[in-house]
Amino acid sequence: MPTFEADDGVEIYWEQWDGDGRRPPVLLHHGFIADGRANWVLPGVVDALTAIGRRVVAVDARGHGRSGKPHDPACYGETRMARDVTTLLDLIGATTADVAGYSMGAIVALILATRDRRVRRLAVGGVGAAVVELGGVDTRVVASADFREALTADDPATIVSRAAAGFRAYADAAGADRAALAAQAAALHAEPIPLHTITAPTLVLAGRDDGLATRPEVLATAIPDARLAVVDGDHLGTVRAPAFTRELLAFLNTGG
Repeated sequence: MPTFEADDGVEIYWEQWDGDGRRPPVLLHHGFIADGRANWVLPGVVDALTAIGRRVVAVDARGHGRSGKPHDPACYGETRMARDVTTLLDLIGATTADVAGYSMGAIVALILATRDRRVRRLAVGGVGAAVVELGGVDTRVVASADFREALTADDPATIVSRAAAGFRAYADAAGADRAALAAQAAALHAEPIPLHTITAPTLVLAGRDDGLATRPEVLATAIPDARLAVVDGDHLGTVRAPAFTRELLAFLNTGG
């Protein structure tokens, strides 16, 4: 099982699929509660990328999937996760990489692109204007406190927020460590991201019915070399839509 130890001692799981070696690797970062397999393998994104010769690397973020799951909020936050991705790029010897992130993973990818010039092309899905206005995922739809309440409730029937209850059901179905997820919910990024410093060509990929990715054109406008693509789907369904994969592949393969 491929893992590495982050600089704070948390074990991070990652997985890779070999390509033809002609182009940089594609690094994929999943969303909240999901993992690399749920967001990228099962929807067919990894298969589609490897079919055209791309080397693919998918990471399970701390607190998720097969990675370590501390319960201290100090171990979390998207900036902390971006540092893990930098460590992974070092580990695989990447001099450049194409990076795609979804929802929480999109925030990680955006932060990474402001700090690591190895990002050649950047694709972010499941986010919209809230990145510009709040500095992260849209906590106006599901507040951090609502996430934490839903994830720590002994009885799901007591959860007040219907949106948060949906994430709790997803966590239970995935067999996730809810205490670890609650710690991440307590550490959600909520500071300005210097989007104007991103130099990588960027694709903002939003679902038409995604309530957590409203007004994605605001985000696309805030990044110097970005374009927007809107496909069918809500927040959980967009990443599984065939059009999502088509748009992602077309973008990542532009320019060789």
